Amino acid sequence: MADMVEVLVPGGKANPGPPLGPALGPLGINIKKVVDEINAKTKDYNGMTVPVKVIVGPNKTFTIEVGTPPTSALILAELKIEKGSGTPNTVAVGDLKIDQAIRVARQKKGAMLSYNLKNAVKEVIGTCVSLGVTVEGKKPKEIFADINAGAYDDKLSQPY
Repeated sequence: MADMVEVLVPGGKANPGPPLGPALGPLGINIKKVVDEINAKTKDYNGMTVPVKVIVGPNKTFTIEVGTPPTSALILAELKIEKGSGTPNTVAVGDLKIDQAIRVARQKKGAMLSYNLKNAVKEVIGTCVSLGVTVEGKKPKEIFADINAGAYDDKLSQPY
């Protein structure tokens, strides 16, 4: 039976310290090899926290599955800001464009519950509410009305 370790690591900067090292140590595998492979697979997510699964087989072989960062981390990376607003209903920290929301939705495709691009973008915009991020210069809840009215159908009717 295979053992599995699930951890959150900084993209491209995992190290053998906690939480990874102590979780992998008892399994008897080469931690340096695991860390090097994780860093190679997560280098595109530099600066973001990435969920990683390390599956260790019976003969000390391992496979690594890399998830996608949280939607909030992808939005912050798109806007090139470090954190959301402390008071999201009153202070906006950035403005997300529809094209950026589409890009985030496509990155999260496997992890979202939406079946089409329009609904996936709505999920992304919903995350903007708690981050204190406006969308196209409007509050996220106002953009929902625009999307439902078909204002962005030219971009949101593309294949997901």
